[in-house]
Amino acid sequence: MVTLETSKVFGKLKPDQLKILREIAQERSFERGKEIFRQGDSGDGAYLVQEGLVEISGTLADNERHVFSEAAPGDIFGEMAVLEDKPRSASAIARKKTSLYFFAREDMLKLVELSPALALLFLREISNRLREFNQQYLREVIQSERLAVIGKFARSIVHDLKNPLNIIGLSAELAGAERATSDTRHEAQVRIRKQVDRISDMIGEILDFTQGSQSAVVRAPADYGQFVQNLIEEVKPEVALKSVSTEIDGALPDSKVLLDPKRLRRVFYNLIHNSTDAMPQGGKITVRVKATEGEVVTEIEDTGSGIAPEIEGKLFEAFATHGKAHGTGLGLSICKKIIEDHGGWIRSRNAPKRGAVFAFGLPVAGI
Repeated sequence: MVTLETSKVFGKLKPDQLKILREIAQERSFERGKEIFRQGDSGDGAYLVQEGLVEISGTLADNERHVFSEAAPGDIFGEMAVLEDKPRSASAIARKKTSLYFFAREDMLKLVELSPALALLFLREISNRLREFNQQYLREVIQSERLAVIGKFARSIVHDLKNPLNIIGLSAELAGAERATSDTRHEAQVRIRKQVDRISDMIGEILDFTQGSQSAVVRAPADYGQFVQNLIEEVKPEVALKSVSTEIDGALPDSKVLLDPKRLRRVFYNLIHNSTDAMPQGGKITVRVKATEGEVVTEIEDTGSGIAPEIEGKLFEAFATHGKAHGTGLGLSICKKIIEDHGGWIRSRNAPKRGAVFAFGLPVAGI
């Protein structure tokens, strides 16, 4: 059992001060689960734990009770309300049978005035308590944020996987139909294989993003115009299922670009499917590619409602989203990372009286 003389707060006091302290100390006992004081009560005194354990907790803005700290034998608690002359900012409950010393507020203040050493000890104790509260708060905030990010990330994965899984399901139904021809089955097999590869690439990109991979991007020279042509032809049937048409506006340049085909394909898929989501009643996606000095610029424009002002400034941040039932904006963050890994840039804007436009530039090979 801790005594006044052996406690860390009062043990360094002079004998005459300890004598005064013993005279004003009141011994109190609490059974397990009993409330010592309640949040909002008057700060009528401070406590020192002789033996047992006290839980300090409080109700915050979320109306949930949070445990701030525990007071073990030798610890003092309740002193902040005493020194500030304010209501209790937390509640104290005995977590096991507990014996305490109680020091009434007026007696404690008189003793603090007589002993600068005691005032310094209180100051140190309050500093340590605030540090403990801060660390506890940070732990809870970090845990809460981690859980929120996990939830958002899970929804993002489900959203990204939904389109290829739908195509796999439809293709499997066509291939399994009684009247399916060998050509139909072959086309379904090819389509399913492409979507499986797409899911594999998608998972790889998500792992890259979440792990902050710094691995070098493997790029090779390619005819960018032909790359875009093949990709748009590949995605057309998929978006057509949602009553969205896709067209290439103007001639495609034959510029050579250093690119990683799998990763760059992910950018097109993300941007096109974002446009599709923005047009639930159907619409049109227009793709333009222009060669400028030293780079090729690709624009993907839709006929949706455009980019909301609330999200415009943080569109490429992870988990930023607005007005969508699914998705979190992780796809655009991945797009930004892929384009920057290719040495390029990506931006967005609203087309006057039309929809959203996403544009990105990639350096021409050898420049």
